[in-house]
Parts: sequence; structure tokens; C-alpha cells
Amino acid sequence: MRAVELVSPLTVSRRHALALAGGALLTTLPFSVSTALPATAARPVPSRGFNLPAWFEREAGTAPATATLEKLRQSGFETIRLPVNGDLVSAGDRAVLRRIRDGVAELVGLGFAVLVDMHPSGDLRAAFEHDPANAARRVVLAWTALRAVIADLPTNSVYPELLNEPPMERAAWLELREQVAETLRARCPLHTLVWGPARFQGIWEIADTPPLVDDRQIAAIHYYAPMAFTHQCENWDTSPLARIANLPFPATSDMPQVRALVSRLRAAGDEEAASLVEKELSDPWTEARIAADFAKLGRWSSAHNCPVILNEFGVLNFCVDPASRAAWTRAVRKAAEANHIGWTHWELDQGFGFIASRQSTEGFDPQMIAALLGDGD
Repeated sequence: MRAVELVSPLTVSRRHALALAGGALLTTLPFSVSTALPATAARPVPSRGFNLPAWFEREAGTAPATATLEKLRQSGFETIRLPVNGDLVSAGDRAVLRRIRDGVAELVGLGFAVLVDMHPSGDLRAAFEHDPANAARRVVLAWTALRAVIADLPTNSVYPELLNEPPMERAAWLELREQVAETLRARCPLHTLVWGPARFQGIWEIADTPPLVDDRQIAAIHYYAPMAFTHQCENWDTSPLARIANLPFPATSDMPQVRALVSRLRAAGDEEAASLVEKELSDPWTEARIAADFAKLGRWSSAHNCPVILNEFGVLNFCVDPASRAAWTRAVRKAAEANHIGWTHWELDQGFGFIASRQSTEGFDPQMIAALLGDGD
């Protein structure tokens, strides 16, 4: 989950100029990979995957070792969601675009489906707050450059994701969503587009969000509920979540462990954190609760004839009981699969990860991998 900003409705100008620029870029990029990659059978909705941040989100990102990727693929993982920093590609730097092309091509060559996720940087998110029209132009400019790469990658393996957790109100996002889709469609008519609802891409935000008018699309949602459990001991801001520890799953407000936690927090004068735990557990958080959430999502998918992917879910590993973490992960994954919803776990090898390092084939967490891939279901 990320901080969001309030913005006003926005428009995007210079679309025609950007389209021409993208066309020129496409003709000058010195690569063509579509014929070099293996043909793959069409996939329904990408699934059985994980997110791989910190590779193309920064100038000197860390690429995974090929041996690690091979082990993950052999273990049964099929999809990688690859966050990309739009600010790195919006200038059309050919070296940056070539690096992304090479990375995606390697993943496809290893047999993975790849979601290329436009992941706003801190600067871009700030721009949505202070100058939303300019921020929207930057998103379109980024896709105008990146579509040259996407266009030459296999349509049945590579999925452009329009914008992660769109930091704007619903009406503004729907307008920008159409403009980004139009930008991509000019060069990528057969690729399946992935989009999520504004602002948090939460499962509750899709109910009143219409699909694109497009035959090739997948709606994408995130699930981190209850946050008091999934984000306990987080350390990147002053949220009361940072002061919650050892909350189990499943959990009810009357469990001795939960009552003891609330009592400790109140004894320390932390009414904010104690109240958050009570609020989030006012209804029991159980496997049945998670199943009900995803049943609603499945009904939305059926009603709109629009496939869905759960492309972020996970539990921070700083202080959680490993068995509780695995139980929550298994419950979410099973609920998604029961409703024909694809999934990619957040993430591989950082705070929410399930391996120690993308550079090593050692340090794989067997309990988490079993929860994700269904061993013991």
C-alpha cells in the first residue's frame, strides 16, 4: 500500500505529438525480439506469480540471477509482475528501453508471463498532487516510449499494466485510463491491457468501476486486509501499524492473544494502535471472510465479462508468526483461484518476500512457497 494524493480532474494534451514521437522511436530502436523468442500457448489470465520490484524502478536496479529465475520457474511459478519507473522511460532513452526489453525478453524466454507495470515514482506521485495535468502527460509520454518495446514482444506473454494504484479520483482516472489505452493501442493492438481502479486498487474500489471498452483487458486489484495483520511492524512511516506486533491469523477480537496485545498497547498509552486493532477485528478475520471478499469479486468479473487478476497481496515478514503468514497467504490464494482470479504475490525478496535474495538459489522459504503453490491443500 502506498500514500495517495487528492487531485482534481485532469486532461492530457499533446497526444498527437506524443504519438508521432512514439512512432519515430519505434522505427529507430535497433532491436526486434519477437522472432527470437519461443512461441508460447495462449494463457487465459496470468497467475501463479510474484512481483519483482527494484529492477526497473531505479537507474541501477538489481537484476535477478538467471539460476534463481530458473529455480522459481521449475518450482511452479508462471508469472512475473515487473514494476517500471515511468520517469526512467519517458525521455525515450534508448539504453534504458533496451535494458527493459532485454529483461522482459529473458523472462519470456524462461517461460514466464510478464506484467509490465507502470509504477509511479515518488516524484510522479507528487506531481499528481501539485500539477495533475502535467503528471498525466508524463504517464502518456512514458507509455509512448515504452510501447515501442511492448509492441515487439509476444502478445500472449507480455501484458502492459496502465498505472499502479492510480493516485487520483475515479473520474479523473477513467479519463486518463482511456487516453493511456488509446496510446498503447496505436502500436499494441493485440496485447491484453491490465488496469486497476483508483486510488488504492483495492478490492472494494472495483464495484463501481466500469471495464474498458476493449476485448483484450484484465482488471487488477490488490488485497492487504486486514492491514493491522499484513503490515504489522512496518518501518517506513509513523503509522500505528509500526507499533502492532505478533497479531495472528485467523484472528477475532476476543482471542486471548489479541486481547493481550490491545491491553499492552493501551498500557503504553498507544490508544491509536489499540483502536486500530479493535476496529479491524470488529468482525472476525478468517478464511471464510477472505473467501467472501473474493466471491464478490468473482461476481463482478462475471457480470462485466472481464477477467481479474490479484496482482498484489502479501504479509510483511518483520514480526509476524510464520505459520500465520503462511495461513493468510494460502487463504487468499485459494479464494482467488476458487473464483478464477489470477494472482501475483507482492513480492519476491524484500520485506514481503519469500526468498532471501534474487541473486541466490538458496534461502527459499518452503512454508511460503507451499502456501502459494498449493502444496498440502
